[in-house]
Amino acid sequence: MARTRVNGVDLFYEIHGDGDGDPLVLVHGSWTDHHSWHAVLPHLTRTHRVLVYDRRGHSRSERPPGQGTRTQDEDDLAALIEMLGAPVHVAASSFGGSVALGLAARRPELLRSLAVHEPPLTAVVAGDPELDRLIREAQTPIDALMAQVRAGDSEAGARRFVEEVVFGPGAWEAMPDPVRRTFVTNAPTAADEQGDPDWNTVDLARLGGYTGPAMLSRGTDSPPWFGAIVERLAQVIPAAQARTLDGEGHVPHLTAPHRYAEHLLAFLASTASRAAGRPGTEQAFGSGDQE
Repeated sequence: MARTRVNGVDLFYEIHGDGDGDPLVLVHGSWTDHHSWHAVLPHLTRTHRVLVYDRRGHSRSERPPGQGTRTQDEDDLAALIEMLGAPVHVAASSFGGSVALGLAARRPELLRSLAVHEPPLTAVVAGDPELDRLIREAQTPIDALMAQVRAGDSEAGARRFVEEVVFGPGAWEAMPDPVRRTFVTNAPTAADEQGDPDWNTVDLARLGGYTGPAMLSRGTDSPPWFGAIVERLAQVIPAAQARTLDGEGHVPHLTAPHRYAEHLLAFLASTASRAAGRPGTEQAFGSGDQE
């Protein structure tokens, strides 16, 4: 366990695995923290040195006052990567994926590869009438619970998020106490993230300048706009591969950690083969492959 001061905030982080392995940074989504990666760490640390951390405003990291921006998260990630020794592999989930993609657009030289699952960048697929309708309908309960959080009732907002948006009725009481406390603690930051006017978009033109390996994934059990987002981003990133995880949803690193780790490790191995110049890797893990 360690802390570092970057961009005016103290960030909590841990480094796991063999010091000789290729560095890999894992970026968590909203409401959660570095613990969300613990089930996949035993698989990843066999071949990689892995850094997990609490993004600013989450759990053990400092929560600065005022409205934050995703750009600040991107700058924090950049600082951690430089501390490890750039470039590094980055794998990220949900809003953490939006952070990683934003950094890839701004600082592509920091990334050895990029693996992102279901970033909520809904603005990149705006204009499709059916998707727009579905996104508006899904956002309505989120706006209501975020209003509760901003009014000071983080526990009620967190409970509604778990039961009305993510897992369904009864899920809150079934959660272990530490997990519930994490949701409540990080609720104000989740609300803050959606207060950033650019929270759900990315500069696609600049993102096209990232030419490194990228794996963009979505689950068949997730809302349809995530598939559309992944397809749009795969069109923009030159070396991207789009993957579909059958039977999985928004958090496969939690619901199917072994399977998620297998997909990620296979992708990371393919980037090593590509760097070594061995033929056939792009065909084996090419854009549009499905599992």
